[in-house]
Amino acid sequence: MRKIHCMNPISPKGLALLTGDYELTGELAEAEGILVRSADMHNCELPEGLAAVARAGAGVNNIPCDALAKKGIPVFNTPGANANGVKELVLAALILASRDIVGGIAWAKGLTGENIAGQVEKGKKKFAGQEIRGKSLGVIGLGAIGVEVANAAADLGMKVLGYDPFLSVTGALHMSTFIQYTQNLDEVLSGCDYLTIHVPLLDSTRDFFNAQTIGKMKDGVRVLNFARNELTDNAAMAEALEFGKVSCYVCDFANEKTLAMKNCIAMPHLGASTEESEDNCAVMAVNELMDYLENGNIRNSVNLPDCDLGEKAPGQKRIAIFHRNIPNMIGQVTSAVASCGINISHMANKSRSELAYTMLDVETEDASGVRELLGQIPDVIKIRILD
Repeated sequence: MRKIHCMNPISPKGLALLTGDYELTGELAEAEGILVRSADMHNCELPEGLAAVARAGAGVNNIPCDALAKKGIPVFNTPGANANGVKELVLAALILASRDIVGGIAWAKGLTGENIAGQVEKGKKKFAGQEIRGKSLGVIGLGAIGVEVANAAADLGMKVLGYDPFLSVTGALHMSTFIQYTQNLDEVLSGCDYLTIHVPLLDSTRDFFNAQTIGKMKDGVRVLNFARNELTDNAAMAEALEFGKVSCYVCDFANEKTLAMKNCIAMPHLGASTEESEDNCAVMAVNELMDYLENGNIRNSVNLPDCDLGEKAPGQKRIAIFHRNIPNMIGQVTSAVASCGINISHMANKSRSELAYTMLDVETEDASGVRELLGQIPDVIKIRILD
């Protein structure tokens, strides 16, 4: 039985897929596969038999991806599975940033006396705002979520300017023709009434909204961050809000710093908190984990190369090898297989930085001798034989 451990509650729709040879276990030490959402794995003592980790969501800052890569353990995430849920909340944030709905509701709840309707008519002008139709929105990052936000905003009548120096073919194909695309970041920062960011947290994107980038923005700009808290320099944003450079900051990260900011609406990380998003993420994560455990295929890995040899035929032996990405590794691997008198019927190889992954479908009933020879090759990290 393949034992799977859930470090967080996972949607039953995903767990329902784990039938047959799969068994859920409450013991982390037994796990061959781990399903996780937000639990911090950096200080966990992970099991020796761990084969893969699947994150039911996009961000993987809570997972020691580099350390796991060095052991030949892929970490999967679920890009796009929660895109619609986040998109809808960003659209709500655009409205909240434009009209003081939050302040108005809080004021109305504090009203007392008999003539509430009269007080409302007299005081509501304090919460007047502006419409988003005809305003310009800069979308920084055009991945699965960014493209959906851009398209939806254009449908609502906004003038949308998209920026992504690494725009994928998939992103480009899904992007509305009404979106103006640019690779000039300064054009986006200085030309838009609203800015929303949808990029991963990397060394190059940390504190993306800082004193320098904020200084290039329009006076009174409204800024949205529903990606990662660390994309914003909170001290710089607080100062910009205090002096009116930024008129409103809406984020999905309620913490000591954001809750203390003037004109900041800080939500408690609600972006993917919908039943549909949780179901989609769980189903996608479980399918990725099962495909790897059963077929050796790697799809949507954040730390190892994606590689797909299709579904393994019944009775077929498949050898999966993690190794260093150096010259002549493929030659050494195929020579080891050939020296055992075994034919290779299909093969796939992909690399990512210093690491590579090779899969071989071989015509043999016993691959134990091949495993031993492959294990003697320097720079081979991990070998799996899939029956």
